[in-house]
Amino acid sequence: MVDQLDFFATPPRLPEGFRYHADLISEETERALLIAIHQLPFKEFEFHGYVGKRRTVSFGWSYDFTTETLQSTKGIPPFLLSLRETAAAFADIPAEDLRQVLVTEYGAGAGIGWHRDKAVFDKVIGISLLAACRFRLRRWLRGKWERITLDAQARSAYLLSGPARVEWEHSIPAVDAPRYSVTYRSLR
Repeated sequence: MVDQLDFFATPPRLPEGFRYHADLISEETERALLIAIHQLPFKEFEFHGYVGKRRTVSFGWSYDFTTETLQSTKGIPPFLLSLRETAAAFADIPAEDLRQVLVTEYGAGAGIGWHRDKAVFDKVIGISLLAACRFRLRRWLRGKWERITLDAQARSAYLLSGPARVEWEHSIPAVDAPRYSVTYRSLR
């Protein structure tokens, strides 16, 4: 069964450790972020020899899927440090705990399949920019998939922690319009 958050429906019971906040940032802040993000050195996302439809750039730390290791990378740019303060306040954690940031560019038709973030990471905070997306969660429970889908609006944020982080997988089906996400992670 697929549950969906919308204006008229009763919201489904969200997983423990999952939090969503619409309009975490203003339209003005979003515009400034997008100007800075367009200057970033994006690269095609590569995973075990395959190239994804999305482009990414990491700061602080980067996960190398070939060696399955975390590697130090360029420092977090000032405009993303400012946004990190907002993300940390939303998650009720110190900003300094968010030591890795991944900026992802999704062109129309791009998405990301079912996954859990790598075990080297702890809390995950994602901020959506430019366009909405369908954010899906699922877990295998008592012989069947339990699923929840919500519309993550532009300028919104989600938090994955606790059971939502380790028991549930998440994905984003192909988007209709270009979209960016800024994902902050703390390390285990």
